Amino acid sequence: MALPYQGKIKGVIFDWAGTMVDYGCFAPLLVFVNVFKKWEIEITAEEARGPMGMLKRDHIKALLAMERIAGLWQERYGRMPEEADVDALYADFEPMLFADLARYTDPVPGALEVVANLRERGLKIGSTTGYTAEMMDIVAAEAKRKGYFPDTLVTPNDVFAGRPYPWMCYRNAELLGIYPMGAMVKVGDTISDVLEGVNAGMWSVGVIQGGSELGLSEAEVANMQAEELEARMQVVEERFKAAGAHYVIKHIGEFPALIDRINERITQAEAVEVLV
Repeated sequence: MALPYQGKIKGVIFDWAGTMVDYGCFAPLLVFVNVFKKWEIEITAEEARGPMGMLKRDHIKALLAMERIAGLWQERYGRMPEEADVDALYADFEPMLFADLARYTDPVPGALEVVANLRERGLKIGSTTGYTAEMMDIVAAEAKRKGYFPDTLVTPNDVFAGRPYPWMCYRNAELLGIYPMGAMVKVGDTISDVLEGVNAGMWSVGVIQGGSELGLSEAEVANMQAEELEARMQVVEERFKAAGAHYVIKHIGEFPALIDRINERITQAEAVEVLV
């Protein structure tokens, strides 16, 4: 059995939408709702957000597998959803998403400062996504123009399978030249993000505000009663922890301080659980 890693954190792998750009992760949400509506199936925002973070075709397949949505499909079309239906919905989904992607690429508040802080410490910045490579051509270019550009970008097109499988994280580690996986942290706003990090043997961190699990805009967060916001955030935190998150932070600005806490735990000879 390999000995636990006892050095410092060398790199961080961030998710994109809902974590570093597109506060609230609204670009794909609206398209999922609208594409099902085109097929005369009404899905809720909560249902649409459920599989968020997965490869988008897999996301549609997961939605069709939900009992309520599958039931609506059967009522409308006289049969349960099939693979051909996934393909048909995805064929409508892509052009709808491409039409709006560029508008949802603003860095979330604090993201640029976080990356600058990490780079000053000598950490490398990787990234994974549920978007395809073609989608990320748009998102990455626009985000770079606005100041955000990680050292590496890996999409589901680059590996065998997307989240919650660990392959995108492994590919980032290879490109960044970082080993072992316990020397890196995965940060994201969805359950599939957390699982991706856990499955890769990394420290896994869930971000609440700005993310898909909370599902609120900046204005909604700012204007919501403190008690209600805290209650909603508590629900998200519990979901992240149930998925195996080592830490949960309220917003991305809290992340740099977390690196110090993780490094302290490592020096105390505490390894990521999956590596023990």
